[in-house]
Amino acid sequence: MSGHSIMNLPNLLTVSRIVATPIFLFLLLADVWYLRVGSVLVFAAASLTDLYDGRLARSRGRVTEFGRFMDPLADKILVTSALVALAVGRIVNAWLVIPVVVRDVIITSMRMYGLYRGQMMETSRLAKWKTTVQLITIFVILVMIGVQELSIHYQWHSIIDLESAMFPLLANGLMAVVLLLTVLSGFHYLFRTEQHSSSAL
Repeated sequence: MSGHSIMNLPNLLTVSRIVATPIFLFLLLADVWYLRVGSVLVFAAASLTDLYDGRLARSRGRVTEFGRFMDPLADKILVTSALVALAVGRIVNAWLVIPVVVRDVIITSMRMYGLYRGQMMETSRLAKWKTTVQLITIFVILVMIGVQELSIHYQWHSIIDLESAMFPLLANGLMAVVLLLTVLSGFHYLFRTEQHSSSAL
């Protein structure tokens, strides 16, 4: 499996997620309504690549060591960038984002060290669920931002108001679920790593 060419369709989808991240950030942080609305579409498209790259690789027998490492890394780059941008924009509380970012930096560093030692740790099912919940949470928050931008520009009556108490309550409530799953998956990863190290002795 690992002998396949790196430049196959599943890996290109993974790399496209990384390439899309700075484009998404530029659109989200721009002070122009249609660019911020566009950031929702870019994030949605980037998230969909995460749904298909792994499935394509497995169904077509195109699984590579590059893809196995880069797929979760691309997820972390996209998710972390989005969460930091939302925290900087005071859309969500920074104290809910910081532990998520720290966890991902630690786990990524451990995966890179494991790769250096020739040990590739598979992404657990819990970690995959965590990433899915993260992507959905960010997408829901972005959609609410996009709806507000559209309602302001076109002078629609909208129930979504970023300045109201309801929006931060919902956004931070979703982030609390993300934080819980992130902490649980982090401990699970550390436990698996410890078991793997013990069995190798």
